[in-house]
Amino acid sequence: MDNASPNDSPSDQRPALDRLLTGLVERVPHARSALLLTVDGAVRAAHGLDRETAEQLAALASGLHALARGAGTRFADGGPVRQVVVEWDAALLSVRAAGNGACLAALADRHADAAVLGFEMTLLVRSVRSVLESPLRLPVGR
Repeated sequence: MDNASPNDSPSDQRPALDRLLTGLVERVPHARSALLLTVDGAVRAAHGLDRETAEQLAALASGLHALARGAGTRFADGGPVRQVVVEWDAALLSVRAAGNGACLAALADRHADAAVLGFEMTLLVRSVRSVLESPLRLPVGR
């Protein structure tokens, strides 16, 4: 599979981000792909996904994270979202906050251990949070 080439990352960070995502997928048994995205759904880096699929997964991950933030306002005293996990019969999707304005998403097959995936994602975010953070984008004309 091709890796999506993000347009939102400085070119000097792109190889580092690609290596981080590749490492995550390689460390977690049955992981298929990983994606770094902004909270508004822009792809910053991807491993194991073509551009179109990366953009679709980013939109899904961003939407899930936004829904969890909204639910947190009502049901969790407005606390920040740490992680959202979706389990299907054939796959597992984990979306985790990855610093200010960023999310990390990973897709694995049904044999993956959700706890191992979540743990590895947490370690990655903690070790390189400053590289993962994404400034919020302003609408054009402001």
